[in-house]
Amino acid sequence: MVTAEHEALHRIFQHDTELFARTMRHVFAVQVPVPRHVSIMNTDFTEVRPHLRHGDSVLLAELLVEDPDNQYVMIIESQTEPDDEKTYRWPYYVAYLHDKYQCPVVLLVVCSKAGTAEWARQPIVVGLPSLRCMTVRAIVLGPDNVPAITDLGVAREDVGFAVFSALTHSRSERVGAILETLAAALGTIDAETASLLAEFTEAGLGSTDGVTIWRGLMATQTYPYVSHLRSQGREEGRQEGLEEGRQEGLAEGRQEGLAEGRAEMRAADIAGLLDKRGIAMTPADRERILACRDTDTLDVWLDRVLSISRVGELFAA
Repeated sequence: MVTAEHEALHRIFQHDTELFARTMRHVFAVQVPVPRHVSIMNTDFTEVRPHLRHGDSVLLAELLVEDPDNQYVMIIESQTEPDDEKTYRWPYYVAYLHDKYQCPVVLLVVCSKAGTAEWARQPIVVGLPSLRCMTVRAIVLGPDNVPAITDLGVAREDVGFAVFSALTHSRSERVGAILETLAAALGTIDAETASLLAEFTEAGLGSTDGVTIWRGLMATQTYPYVSHLRSQGREEGRQEGLEEGRQEGLAEGRQEGLAEGRAEMRAADIAGLLDKRGIAMTPADRERILACRDTDTLDVWLDRVLSISRVGELFAA
């Protein structure tokens, strides 16, 4: 099942096209050339139907735009659980792209579970035990090797990597401290970029315990980007009801206001993410999203919003 958490762990490398090179430096102390231009490529590797093969993200990194030979391809896969099918697909992806573009190919697998990361690091051998034709080793990022960033100074130096760290450690016991640091770091950059990253973080935390912590931070912090988020279609009275609704013993009316305020906030988040991803909406589409108060429907839409390419896919049955 494709979830917002799954999508965020690989799409963050599309949002921040230099993040791959910086992450290799942060995690492995390896210097990877920072591309001057990155293209998001078609992720359909299918040649003979009906065997459909799709990668998560494929990025073509061009080190020198004027030199087509100076480039490399990044395959970025988000993996929540071990999946034996990937032991067949990943070698195919690497071989297919290596042949098509005739340049180096890198397979990056990102995980939010240490056990899955350990599984993904196992080499994939193609051939017979004594006659190996190909060995594929993924570069794996997970909570066991991505630093848990709890120092504000470190987070401020690379806010994009701090977001990636938070998503990778979404199930960690230290997630509260990590998210508090990230919230503070976002307050040191421009409000528009910070609000986008804040929304991206909430979507990427999915159904983990971290999402509750993050929503609490966004409801109580006073950073400019939080105010920017609240101003996106949220009435002051509903925000007041949302905050007061967190306290025990409130009247039934406050509880109703809390539920409606949460739904309104979620609807505004979805519309805002569609705008920031450049997905066109008609006035009727926007009105339909902002008017929705059914939490189950809104949860489905939020899961889809990071992976769709047109607004019609959001409303699909």
